[in-house]
Amino acid sequence: MSSDQAHNLRKRMDKLHATKQAKTIAVVSGKGGVGKSNFTLNFALSLAKSGKQVLLFDLDIGMGNIDILLGVHAKKSIVQMFDNQLSIHDIIETGPYSLSYIAAGSGLTDVFSMNEEKFTYFLHQFDELIHQYDYIFFDMGAGATRDSLYYILAADECFVVTTPEPTSMMDAYAMMKHIHAKNDNIPFRILVNRAESNKDGKAIMNRLQQVMIKFLAKNVEPLGILPYDKAVSKAVLKQIPFTSFDPKADVTKAMNEIVSQYLTGSIDINKKTPSTFIRKLKKFMIER
Repeated sequence: MSSDQAHNLRKRMDKLHATKQAKTIAVVSGKGGVGKSNFTLNFALSLAKSGKQVLLFDLDIGMGNIDILLGVHAKKSIVQMFDNQLSIHDIIETGPYSLSYIAAGSGLTDVFSMNEEKFTYFLHQFDELIHQYDYIFFDMGAGATRDSLYYILAADECFVVTTPEPTSMMDAYAMMKHIHAKNDNIPFRILVNRAESNKDGKAIMNRLQQVMIKFLAKNVEPLGILPYDKAVSKAVLKQIPFTSFDPKADVTKAMNEIVSQYLTGSIDINKKTPSTFIRKLKKFMIER
């Protein structure tokens, strides 16, 4: 994508933002394997379950797997929209709770290096969606190419997914630094995935927040903490979103809390989930 195309995309987004429209959210990570797509899918599903109209774009180059995580085979993809001049409505699939999603397909790299004609076509198609949804998610690939970065910069908000691994944290910081250098106004929210404990998750969150303030003078907001939970890997093997696979799993409860707080604008990573009788009994038996 050329600088002129990037300017046009930003201008078009700004114009659309002047009226009621979907909030656009880019979900990124500094490295692969942190559970970004799985988080994005389950977050989007939880929003849809709450009654929101949600569209999920799978824009993960070479690793697009939203349809695999859902256990379905998408009939069409965003690549086919360009190749066959389809309406964007023709490539939208419907998942659980009426979640709308668009599969990546093979050859996605071309989407990020489209010519002026294709770029204009994309904007025209996107215009038809922006007022139909409450939230539109872009599940981006790990890291960012020069061209894919523009889709992140044009979003209203950026979710950054990391894990407690030092390399994941460093890459998350590097990703935010790269985005911040291009657009210092974009809001960041951090999601710590696979935390061994809420305490560990908060430590990771605080460390990233402090580094961003110290070196970039940028405040970043917490999104939440998801615990390490075997239910996630079991759900992936079954090709069922973990929030549907095990509604009682700790990771599902944490996701529900994150979505609830996000919708009310009252995110608090220090908030403790009330203990059930069974949970408290297990705790007391272990500690005796």
